[in-house]
Amino acid sequence: MRRIMHEFKLPDMTCGHCEGVVRKTVAALDAAARVEVDLAAHEVKVDSAQPRERLAAALAEAGYAPQ
Repeated sequence: MRRIMHEFKLPDMTCGHCEGVVRKTVAALDAAARVEVDLAAHEVKVDSAQPRERLAAALAEAGYAPQ
């Protein structure tokens, strides 16, 4: 599968705990994914072979709905 860099705005991601949940959520879908988090901007970049829609749905289910 081809890897793609997905960018998400996560307004509810505000602290280190939130970052950990986001990282674990992505890892559950794609253990090889690379995750970059910018807490101050409430943004996350995910380099993954998973479709954007699947990542977005998993993040929303974890309580961090992308906008």
